[in-house]
Amino acid sequence: MAELTTGQRVARARRRLGWDQTQLAASVDRSVSWVSKIETGRLPLDRMSVLGQIAEVLGVEVIELTGQPYRHETAELDSGHAAIPGLRLALQQATMPGGAALIAMTDAPTLPELASRVEAAERLRQDAKFTPLGDVLPQILRDLVVLCDVAEGEDVPRAESLMLRASHMARVSSNLLGHHDLGWSAVQRELVAAERAESPILRAAARWDLCGVWLHEGELGAARDMAHKALDDLEPHMGAADQTLRALWGAMHLRAAVAWSRLWDRTEAESHLTEARQAAAGVSANGNAFQTQFNAVNAEIHSVEVSLELGHPRDVLSRAELVDIEHIASGERQSHFWVCTAVGQMMNGKLGPAADAILRADAIAPQHVRNRPIARNLVDDLRSTDKHAHTAEIRRLAASMKLG
Repeated sequence: MAELTTGQRVARARRRLGWDQTQLAASVDRSVSWVSKIETGRLPLDRMSVLGQIAEVLGVEVIELTGQPYRHETAELDSGHAAIPGLRLALQQATMPGGAALIAMTDAPTLPELASRVEAAERLRQDAKFTPLGDVLPQILRDLVVLCDVAEGEDVPRAESLMLRASHMARVSSNLLGHHDLGWSAVQRELVAAERAESPILRAAARWDLCGVWLHEGELGAARDMAHKALDDLEPHMGAADQTLRALWGAMHLRAAVAWSRLWDRTEAESHLTEARQAAAGVSANGNAFQTQFNAVNAEIHSVEVSLELGHPRDVLSRAELVDIEHIASGERQSHFWVCTAVGQMMNGKLGPAADAILRADAIAPQHVRNRPIARNLVDDLRSTDKHAHTAEIRRLAASMKLG
């Protein structure tokens, strides 16, 4: 059986409030016709900015409208859901006082061993391979709980840095799968790691991830304000020729740009994009400090996303043409770019290129695509028409997403 569409979930939330379509239309400054088309699926909800606004006025979380978490027919496509119970327990042990005492272990792991395992897991995270990541991440977190508990002296910041990196991967997995409460637990442990290490770099990395949690939850004001606070705190350190600091500075500007774009403020969003581009000129072309993938290519990927959220479909396509997407070493980022491009093509009425782009995204990182509400909405729209050359492929993809 097909799941409810996003529009049907909007209608359900509206009715629960006792509102008619006229009241919802007035609350979001839209027409009744627009609301009707959203609820019946004749008009796609193709931007997180719009989805977040509707969720806010209806008094629900974004995930109630998106229907997350999604489950799929095979373990491979289920994107790491099987690991969620173990991940939840590991994060509970990581965040509770005395959590290390609850973990049975004969020998504490060594820093070099765990550093190697964290690096291998990070490669899986960048490739959006969430099932194999879920197989190893809970144990990495448990081992780090023990290691951080026994670390002394100079080993403390090294152990806490690894904990921050592992918790970031837990945050990304949790938010992708729709377990936003678990994402919050993960980022809480990152903030603790930064304080224990007494490191402005770790503090900036944790705050960057905190902005990510709030963006996923639709808490745009909180994400915007944290990005600005983090930038203010980083600014005194920017005189040092430190590429990691510069990368985190640029990555925070990208977070701010996305938050402002979802608040429909083009001036602020473009200003932060400009700052990010300037920062990217001073870091490695393949930079990836603390999994931010901050580099020139990712700055341009964000420019595409910003134009999409602002509702400027022509800018989406013109900016997409300038992105050298093959030169970023991240399947997740490549897939994200193609999803944004697909939505932009759809907004421009170009169904064939939209279908081609979403299929490219799925070929690169299927576990990423099949759990993204915006991608699922796009596939659902494309499957209902035969006005493109990829009808059979799109319908197979829709079926695998349980869309019909």
